[in-house]
Amino acid sequence: MQSPTAARSGLHAAIIMDGNGHWATQRGLPRIAGHRRGVEAIRVTAEACPDLGIGTLTLYAFSADNWQRPADEVGGLMRLLRTYLRNETARLARTGTRLSVIGRRDRLPDGIAQAIQAAEAATAAGERLHLRIAVDYSARDAIIAAAARLQDPEIGRAGFGQMVAGEMHGSPVDVDLLIRTGGEKRLSDFLLWEAAYAELHFTERMWPEFGEGDLAEAVAEFRRRDRRFGGLTNPKVPAAA
Repeated sequence: MQSPTAARSGLHAAIIMDGNGHWATQRGLPRIAGHRRGVEAIRVTAEACPDLGIGTLTLYAFSADNWQRPADEVGGLMRLLRTYLRNETARLARTGTRLSVIGRRDRLPDGIAQAIQAAEAATAAGERLHLRIAVDYSARDAIIAAAARLQDPEIGRAGFGQMVAGEMHGSPVDVDLLIRTGGEKRLSDFLLWEAAYAELHFTERMWPEFGEGDLAEAVAEFRRRDRRFGGLTNPKVPAAA
């Protein structure tokens, strides 16, 4: 059976970057300090991807539910996003990394949606890695919105998947490996449609401490797994009557 990966170059790894706040509080630092350190982990992880056979990396940076956090933390996260777009775009373009931001854009503070669009345009030619960052993202909202627009009952899975991804400014790329740092073991409304057959990897490592070795370990474990996509690895052929 052909896997979803066979239709494109490289694995699609998705990471729920958890543990920034906990890492900071353990050290007596404000939570935003953990988020700042987490930005450094993004750079390290993205740079390691191509050599590990990862062609697409999707990172969960800010969920639709994260607006419920304290205003000062939300404001700090939005400032970090602005800074990341301003400081990293040229480096991403230079290293052949295409940047996309998936999620809603209408609720972001003034100027951020425009900065996202500019960064996406500046890195559009990147072919070494497709780095996707999920901001104000909700998989459930995407599925609901796509279902509300559905008019053709014969559209099928592929067509509906296009609609689901499009609701969040994305493309329908099935996830091969989904990693969550920080010790928690849940999906938290992240890529629910695209991760239908993803291999899950949970680690106690806090995101600010996650590095190339941790990613390599997760990929190595992934490659040891037997992916059947609902079928059998070596189905037996019935003997002739």
